[in-house]
Amino acid sequence: MSRGELRIYLGAAPGVGKTYAMLEEAHRRVERGADVVVALVETHDRRHTAAMLDGLEVVPRREVSHRGVALTELDVDAVLARRPELAVVDELAHTNVPGSAHAKRWQDVHTLLDAGISVLTTVNVQHLESLNDVVARITGVEQRETVPDAVVRAAEQVELVDMTPEALRRRMAHGNVYRPEKVDAALGNWFRTGNLTALRELALLWLADQVEEQLDRYRADHDIDATWETRERVVVALAGGAEGDTLIRRAARIADRTKGADLLAVHVTRNDGLAGADPGALARQRVLAESLGATFHQVAGPDVSRALLAFARGVNATQIVLGASSRGRFARLLTAGVGPTTTALSGSIDVHLVTHERAGRGGRRERMPAALSRGRRIAGFLTALAGLPLLTAILLVVPDPPLVNDILLFLAAVVGVALIGGLWPALFAAVAGSLLLNWFFTPPYGRLTIASPQNLLALGIFVVVAVAVSWVVDTAARRTRQAAAAAAEAQTLATVASGVLRGQRPLPALLDRLRETFGLDSVALVENGVVVAGVGEPVCERAADADVVVRVDDALLMLLTGHTLEAADRRIVEAFAAQAAVALRQERLAAEAATARPLAEANRLRSALLAAVSHDLRTPLASAKASIAGLRSTEVEFDEHDRAELLATADESLDRLDRLVANLLDMSRLQSGALGVLAIAVGAEEVVPRALDDLGPEGRKVTLRVPDDLPLLDADPGLLERVLVNVIANALRYSPADRPPMITGSSHGASVELRIIDHGPGIPADRWDDVFLPFQRLGDRDTHNGVGLGLALSRGLTEAMGGTLVPEETPGGGLTMILALPASR
Repeated sequence: MSRGELRIYLGAAPGVGKTYAMLEEAHRRVERGADVVVALVETHDRRHTAAMLDGLEVVPRREVSHRGVALTELDVDAVLARRPELAVVDELAHTNVPGSAHAKRWQDVHTLLDAGISVLTTVNVQHLESLNDVVARITGVEQRETVPDAVVRAAEQVELVDMTPEALRRRMAHGNVYRPEKVDAALGNWFRTGNLTALRELALLWLADQVEEQLDRYRADHDIDATWETRERVVVALAGGAEGDTLIRRAARIADRTKGADLLAVHVTRNDGLAGADPGALARQRVLAESLGATFHQVAGPDVSRALLAFARGVNATQIVLGASSRGRFARLLTAGVGPTTTALSGSIDVHLVTHERAGRGGRRERMPAALSRGRRIAGFLTALAGLPLLTAILLVVPDPPLVNDILLFLAAVVGVALIGGLWPALFAAVAGSLLLNWFFTPPYGRLTIASPQNLLALGIFVVVAVAVSWVVDTAARRTRQAAAAAAEAQTLATVASGVLRGQRPLPALLDRLRETFGLDSVALVENGVVVAGVGEPVCERAADADVVVRVDDALLMLLTGHTLEAADRRIVEAFAAQAAVALRQERLAAEAATARPLAEANRLRSALLAAVSHDLRTPLASAKASIAGLRSTEVEFDEHDRAELLATADESLDRLDRLVANLLDMSRLQSGALGVLAIAVGAEEVVPRALDDLGPEGRKVTLRVPDDLPLLDADPGLLERVLVNVIANALRYSPADRPPMITGSSHGASVELRIIDHGPGIPADRWDDVFLPFQRLGDRDTHNGVGLGLALSRGLTEAMGGTLVPEETPGGGLTMILALPASR
């Protein structure tokens, strides 16, 4: 049995038409003769969406009772028993009611797919797991229901249902998305133009990445190496030289010419493990590349050109930026170089050769260190000076040895000198050996002339072989020393980096690790003459007083005191100086973020307050105004009963408005620390009945079980009454009619607890803290009962009196609010 296919309709926000588009596709499939059923569709009271269900077979939902509330869910078993070709399942990220076979609806969908049933479904971009935190920062609302990106990426088709923010807001205003009473608040919060634009861009970028992955898979499956210019990708090759900054900036300008182009910086290292570039320069260039929006990569290969082209083709690059060769004319005669070779082999990839100051000037190379130590070189010369005369004396004693044997023995001596002292002692031994062979063993003897052409050829071969062997031995020793130096550099870099990773603050950890590693007295970062970070004593403040000065950029210097550094150590320090600059920027960004966070929170509260004032406060005002306007009207005659009802409506509306304004003012006082608290000894049996009286007829439904001998509380009676009114009103709102709330009291040591118990739907434990956030109702659909400040204000008032207000699950279902206050002494 083959697995079913999954098709997902992705939208940037609710109301863009995902469900409508999905149902249109279902109708098209039915017209083509497919067996289609609607397993679950949420119309959200949208008449156009509901009309699309006509003509489609609908599978009844499964009814589930949770905490006394009847809910409906997708009936997976019924769909499996029906076994259609295609099932329509809305809202892929939905969380199922506890007790269901699966926790998430996308798991139900996988069950249908495994059974060979294809599925059409929908999801919004804010429900994608990877974008959840990004959406929360944009909208200020964290989405609790998410779906793993891998689930969506695994779909055979993902179709974007797009709509401009202006068009969506018009749909909202026309009542095609939400009920009229919710439109104003929605347009002022989630559905602001800026939010919708950002969410739309997130959806487009996420889907573009998905399309890119599909293209890469297709190219890999079909072994396609040729570049497909579906998207501009500029690769800049860095050799670790001074010209790297110029190349990066030029490549960035090339990439900027095409909107959405990718910039990739790559450094090709030799795969023999030898260091061929300055790590300090590479580190600085990496920082520069990343600051310009590029990504940095490092690949290894024996041939730079082929490794570079392999990387470029692997990322489907369209352009390569290279620096013009800095080698001299003679070197260019020997080999073509990286630039011409890359250009010749690039195929359809454009190659830019960028000139720079060092182009064509030849290599002013750093003086290469000797392959062997000075002691070994001296030993090599001494071996040649002593060994060659000794070998000559021995051979003179031997009667008439063949010249070829003499040459082989002298060649062995030269090899031995090369192994001991390296190139120059071996070259000296080769020249001296050839002279000794000519003087003592080549006719005419005792003269530096050679009579036989054969002897001349033999001596010539001897010299060439001796020089070649000496060169090979010296090169091997030099490579060994370079490999050891590269390994030491890598070990030092790894040691310093590990110390930084273990530190809580990267910048001080990096500086302190550098100081310890190189045995320095102090390390300091100085910006425009001011020390911005430093470790050790005393911290150097001026470049003139430092033993080593490393320039990071135009404004930033790293100053080191204690001793000077060798060239290899300085290269490592330069690499970490660039990273120190990055760490400094990160610390400053973190500080700015910490400063901006309270401002952002205040802005969020201000926006929520404006939405609350524009919507929730308007409702009681409108009711009171309508009642008073009716009483003042001369066009209608009201009897006494109608007049009393209108007056009662106005009075009730104004009372509710008074409570809302009082809550807002108290929350403002709490946040500013200006709320006055006068704590006295008060009895719970006095305050609780007054709170129930304030609730009017609803308060009489509450069961009261507060013992008469309960200790007195230390509390402000007025504030305590406000807390109780808010908490009890919340319990009444969610309690079923046949199981009203209950209030109990008990004493626990130095505190007294009042428990407000309801048997409503309850709240998941992981969301208990959310109910105390201001200006939210945790998904409550009733917007006529306040601005979402009740519990937030209640906790604030309770804590101001020295108590606590915490939730607890009610046995058998529901929520219990535990109000604990100190007992009076």
